[in-house]
Amino acid sequence: MPADLAQARRNVIVLVAAQAILGAQMSVIFIVGGLAGQILAPNPCIATLPLSMIVLGSALTARPLARFMQHRGRQAGFLLAVLAGALGAAFAAWGLWSGSFLLFMAGSLLTGIYMSAQGFYRFAATDLAPEDYAPRAISWVMAGGLASAIIGPAVVRATDGLTAVPFLATYLAVIGLNALGPFLFAFLHSPPPAPLHEDRRPGRPVAELLRQPQIAVAMICGMVAYALMNLVMTSTPLAVVGCGFAPTDAANIVSAHVLAMFAPSFFTGHLIARFGPERIVAVGLFLLAMAGAAALSGVELTHFFAALILLGMGWNFGYIGATTMLTRAHSPEERGRVQGLNDAVVFGGVFLASLSSGGLMNCSGGSTVAGWNAVNLAMLPFLVLAGGALIWLMLRPREA
Repeated sequence: MPADLAQARRNVIVLVAAQAILGAQMSVIFIVGGLAGQILAPNPCIATLPLSMIVLGSALTARPLARFMQHRGRQAGFLLAVLAGALGAAFAAWGLWSGSFLLFMAGSLLTGIYMSAQGFYRFAATDLAPEDYAPRAISWVMAGGLASAIIGPAVVRATDGLTAVPFLATYLAVIGLNALGPFLFAFLHSPPPAPLHEDRRPGRPVAELLRQPQIAVAMICGMVAYALMNLVMTSTPLAVVGCGFAPTDAANIVSAHVLAMFAPSFFTGHLIARFGPERIVAVGLFLLAMAGAAALSGVELTHFFAALILLGMGWNFGYIGATTMLTRAHSPEERGRVQGLNDAVVFGGVFLASLSSGGLMNCSGGSTVAGWNAVNLAMLPFLVLAGGALIWLMLRPREA
């Protein structure tokens, strides 16, 4: 086995473990963050604002974090991120202890730095990987999210009711999860890039990179896949309970959705290697459209389950496919610039979707069904944008 491939596989193991263990904190926070915000917020209409602040923090720090890793290496960047994750959980716990919504919001913003770094796990998996192994490496790392979706709720259940202040023990457990980061990343081999020589170009400027069709289309498709998934998922518990079903039904539907998000990762890479990332992205966009159609067809539990399962699978194919497109479109010198810009665009879109979801759900038509329909109809223009861009890319002549 070539040395690079062997090392790439070892890195994938480390990154899968990081996605599963450290990534569990995101499941924890997205389960309890809105409930904790409801306790602390001066107005119940902004109870979910801390969750949007996490996404905003991720969008704001994606590019600086990518530049930092370009110059200091992946290990340094990931260690900085787990420190931010621990500090974010500490500020959130302090906010809960003191009853301060502002402190809780500050903790959420810091947590966004960790969320941004977690997005780079998939890129780190390709640093030493041969081109034919890269799609599988990305898929395996994303599959680690399946374990995080199990670990996160288990942490919530284990810490529930341990302290008089609700959720305080949960956020203290998140600090403990981040403390495992240095032990995991000690095994990651991803040396910083060699210094640039005077006769070596530092890579194309951002404006020129954005004019490259494959980069621009990959960013559009990745942003649309992630933002639409967030838009619909955020509104789902409100819609399910608002239609007369129990909160446990909403939890089961979200669990099925998370399973559909990550389970396909075991074979998405093989499909990309065989059919190409553009075709897999196209399948992902089609599945997202089918999710919207299923949601609009009725509000029985079967409709919710079908919509959320299709939504998760569409996100998987669309996001992993777009990531693979991006990794093939830039040089090593441009890695930090392109990946940071991409994640800033993606999480910027997710932030807007997160803010829009509650407004569409609660302020469109005066009923739960009308709000749910508005959320799903809002997917259409963005699917047309991404689908049109992808068709244009696939039909244009290949550059030499």
